[in-house]
Amino acid sequence: MTLFNPEEIAANLERAAQSIEAARDLAIKGYYDFAASRAYYGAFYAATAVLLSEGIELSKHSGVIASIHQRFVKTGKLSKEHGKDLNWLFEMRSVGDYGGIAHVSQQQADHATEAAANFVDAINALLQSQ
Repeated sequence: MTLFNPEEIAANLERAAQSIEAARDLAIKGYYDFAASRAYYGAFYAATAVLLSEGIELSKHSGVIASIHQRFVKTGKLSKEHGKDLNWLFEMRSVGDYGGIAHVSQQQADHATEAAANFVDAINALLQSQ
């Protein structure tokens, strides 16, 4: 398979890795809302990278998530658990960024960071197998 834009794919994967690292650092410091947001963005950047590898460029979060489900979860290239995690991470990002009086707990932030790291690992494995 020919890559759509190798430099852009690599840049998104680098952002994904940096976002996961930042999420871990933020959670350690007690910034759980921001940790959940960064964790989501780690998964989002990885999702964007794998879509770019198939020549798909989307600007809306909902479009990226829907395309991941359609092209990768429903086809079995990614597990249903990864699809559920991506949806949940998006919800946690919304709480973290726009929750008002609602906040992300330490447990949720830790789970978000690990779920996002697992999602990024799965995307990296998928890209390496292409």
